[in-house]
Amino acid sequence: MTKINTVLGQIASEELGLTLAHEHIVAAYPGWECDPLAKPYNLEKIAGACLKNLEPVKQFGVKAIIDGTPVDLSRNVDVMKDVSEKLQIHIVCATGRYTEAEGKWIYFKRRESVKIGDMQTEIYEGIMQEINHGIGQTGIKPGVIKVGTGLNRITSCENATLMAAARASRETGIPITTHTEDGTMGPEQADILISEGAAPDKIMIGHMCGNASVDYHLDVLKRGVFIALDRFGIEMKMTDQTRVATLISLLKKGYANRIMISHDCMAAVYGRGGRMPMEEAIKFKNWSFTNIFTNILPALKKAGISDEQIKTMMVDNPRRFLSGD
Repeated sequence: MTKINTVLGQIASEELGLTLAHEHIVAAYPGWECDPLAKPYNLEKIAGACLKNLEPVKQFGVKAIIDGTPVDLSRNVDVMKDVSEKLQIHIVCATGRYTEAEGKWIYFKRRESVKIGDMQTEIYEGIMQEINHGIGQTGIKPGVIKVGTGLNRITSCENATLMAAARASRETGIPITTHTEDGTMGPEQADILISEGAAPDKIMIGHMCGNASVDYHLDVLKRGVFIALDRFGIEMKMTDQTRVATLISLLKKGYANRIMISHDCMAAVYGRGGRMPMEEAIKFKNWSFTNIFTNILPALKKAGISDEQIKTMMVDNPRRFLSGD
């Protein structure tokens, strides 16, 4: 069996089990650390909040979580390690970069603008450093490479990341998980990654449930990649009812072996905190790590989706994606 990198070390692929394919243990948008009123970092308190929010998934048999937090969204593998040890759930962390609009890019832009370094090469070197030697001084090695693109376009920075990630994946076998903004640019992401040598079965195009068009999903799937409907519970622009309808259509067309599902939920966030107005909060009323089990799977079963198809999406596909087994 192929080994999979987790924050507690390598495991055999058969140990992975029921997996949430795209979540965040702790994350924050860049800039929170510049807020004088932000809550100070405290590992014990943050880990405690994560444990409180994640513990309910154990009753549903969740054994693993793929954490899609790149470094520029305040990835913290120390928190992940603490949570994994205490909760006894495998956590797979990511290397890579986020979108140009919401990530941290001025450093690489400046270096390239004064011809110190080539952005694509330097991103590749950073990814390879973490894959081969671990993240910082922790020794923790990522199990996925995270890339992202913005709404309806791929910027030069994002293109550089896609190309660097494809090269790293080709050379190491580490798979690639993507962020699409509202489900856009999925075919383009897949085409760039594949053209640069990434294996289709090592690619998961994320947030596809931002687009309700079955034809659009089929256009991505024909490239041989995995797709993720992974924002169940976030109902700002797309309802879970619509997502379920799209998912059922794809499953009935025979694509269970190419789909993963998740929430894109965060167990804790850095920053000042605060409450949303009620009209906004209602759009997140089902956003939790258990929404799939309490609401989505019952709806799928009511529509005739089998336990075997669900197992394929939540056990077999994450294992195949991460390990190739």
